[in-house]
Amino acid sequence: MDPVYMRLHGDDIIRRALEEDITYEDVSTAAVCPGPRAATVELIAKAPGVIAGLDVFERAFTLLDPSTRVEARVADGDEVEPGELLAQVRGDARVLLSGERVALNFLQRMSGIATYTRGMVRALEGTRTCLVDTRKTTPGLRAFEKAAVAIGGGRNHRYNLSTAVMLKDNHIDAAGGVAAAIEAARVRAPFTCTVEVECENLAMVREAVAAGADIIMLDNMSHDQMAEAIALIDGRARTECSGNVDAANIRALADLGVDYISSGALTHSAPILDISLKHLRLLDAPTGLESAQQPEDGR
Repeated sequence: MDPVYMRLHGDDIIRRALEEDITYEDVSTAAVCPGPRAATVELIAKAPGVIAGLDVFERAFTLLDPSTRVEARVADGDEVEPGELLAQVRGDARVLLSGERVALNFLQRMSGIATYTRGMVRALEGTRTCLVDTRKTTPGLRAFEKAAVAIGGGRNHRYNLSTAVMLKDNHIDAAGGVAAAIEAARVRAPFTCTVEVECENLAMVREAVAAGADIIMLDNMSHDQMAEAIALIDGRARTECSGNVDAANIRALADLGVDYISSGALTHSAPILDISLKHLRLLDAPTGLESAQQPEDGR
């Protein structure tokens, strides 16, 4: 992820997750490892998939102890196989044990999204259609989840309500029609914003084209209706289709010649990628913290 975003916002997201998991003490770790001990642990893939979020994974440990090091064997976007060694983490054993679950939660979630996205993108090979995500993200994790979509080969739709105009059915009802909604958006929104209109039938499509919409979303239309709508638009606006898109039907939608296919499933239905931290090993050499706690005469 962008390092500036990580410093400004990402650290807060990860810190909140760590605070949720450790209120005052990790009692399990304190019991078996009461003092600092240098250690290593291995990050291992347990299922095939696409890796995403290694920087977030590492940050979950370095927020607990900046001296922790993650020696990665793969990079974001790489495809991995079960049993593959992905990285070795080095640091205080207490940090490795206490940060494990939070670090894995982020990495598994982001890698699952990237894996699911990669499969959908492959179904579009040979077409000009772009796969994009939606705002159907886990609250508080949108930036991480949208980053995972991009790593998987998809593209990001608008980030939030402030970055573009999208006039959905309720906006259109509130304005009194498609044309009125578009006119109001042109007056109120910054000129840099695109105006997208969600259309449920051909009458709405005709009105959106006439009113000068930049993007027309064909929402939950039948295959034949979408084909007719795309012919009617005839390049006068970019086209997007949405609604119950999955791996089984995405290619048929792309073959219509639509510019974009949006899928909420990329972020709300992708299963995690099974990844594990295994084989923690205490090292012979003490950590710097241990050395600092020893008397000068070694007693």
